[in-house]
Amino acid sequence: MHFHAPNTLAFLLETAVSTHSSSLGRTIHAYIIKTLTSPIPSFLSNHLINMYSKLDLSNSAQLVLQFTPIRSRSVVTWTALISGNVQNGLFASAFLHFNNMRRDYVQPNDFTFPCLFKAVASLHMPIAGKQVHGLALKAGLINGVFVGCSAFDMYSKTGLKEEAMKVFNEMPEKNLATWNAYISNAVLDGRPRNAIDAFIEFRRAGGEPNSITFCAFLNACSDSSLLELGRQLHGFVVRWGFDGNVSVCNGLVDFYGKCKEVGFSEMVFNGINEKNDVSWCSMVAVYVQNDEGEKACELFLSARKEGVEPKDFMVSSVLSACAGMAGLELGRKIVSTCVLAWSWIACSVNLDENVRKSYVGKASSFISYSYAAHQLYKQVAASC
Repeated sequence: MHFHAPNTLAFLLETAVSTHSSSLGRTIHAYIIKTLTSPIPSFLSNHLINMYSKLDLSNSAQLVLQFTPIRSRSVVTWTALISGNVQNGLFASAFLHFNNMRRDYVQPNDFTFPCLFKAVASLHMPIAGKQVHGLALKAGLINGVFVGCSAFDMYSKTGLKEEAMKVFNEMPEKNLATWNAYISNAVLDGRPRNAIDAFIEFRRAGGEPNSITFCAFLNACSDSSLLELGRQLHGFVVRWGFDGNVSVCNGLVDFYGKCKEVGFSEMVFNGINEKNDVSWCSMVAVYVQNDEGEKACELFLSARKEGVEPKDFMVSSVLSACAGMAGLELGRKIVSTCVLAWSWIACSVNLDENVRKSYVGKASSFISYSYAAHQLYKQVAASC
């Protein structure tokens, strides 16, 4: 019988992660147990823990950890477990594993700290963030560009603006991710002018923006209605070849819509070769924001014909447009489409529409129908 080498098995476990195939991962794990003597090589244990953690099978990952001898548990082992938990939103569990890692006297590295900072930001625990920052300082890793950027992002998201600026100003090296974090957080904090100034400083330093940079800058221009500056960036986008990037185009659609330039939003939208859900949703929102309800409804129906599954925001936007329109029939057509798509957020907005038209009975009927359909849906789901 031919046996696969451990390196081949490690590659297959990486494939299971990249293809999100838990069945492949479990099959490889079973093969490892069957063909290799215990304890298995530590690097294979690390790959197994990484695979189970990334695929949101935390119990299996912890089981592998329990069978891994303490002397074989390295920073790679623990970081794989922590990063997988953070990736899947298990932030409290990530901290628990970090505490266990410290009890094993294993020191975190420059991959561990960014995961911890992200967990802190998501849990909104600024005191814990300062403690992790202190550990990063003690380990001499805070000046690393990825650790420093993560610390800055954590302080920004937990509301500690002074600490965030101190970390940013003290960073000896700033990469693209650092500048993107600064610009994005400035926009989120309602400081669009700071975001714009940072972009200009970034360009003067020779930085080359990516799609994230462009979208953040466009948000800054949208929030302060800096139309002319946004138009200049549009030209920059074309010159740098990002006019074919769907994320940047979606940002342009949103920017022009917020600046009341619906025609330019339509121009950009129509020029997108491969529209995604955000593209359709953004254009619908533009029409609603600019009191063009009929166009919003027509575009919504076009999106459904293209096979686009409506998200809650898109549904609520188009139904709000229906509520302000004179024609009830188009609104009914939209509502029936929403019900079939199981977008339950539609109920309250449709009620508002019908009440405005004095169709109280129809509104009650719609709610009854929605409830019955929802109960049926729950029964079908439970039987699967």
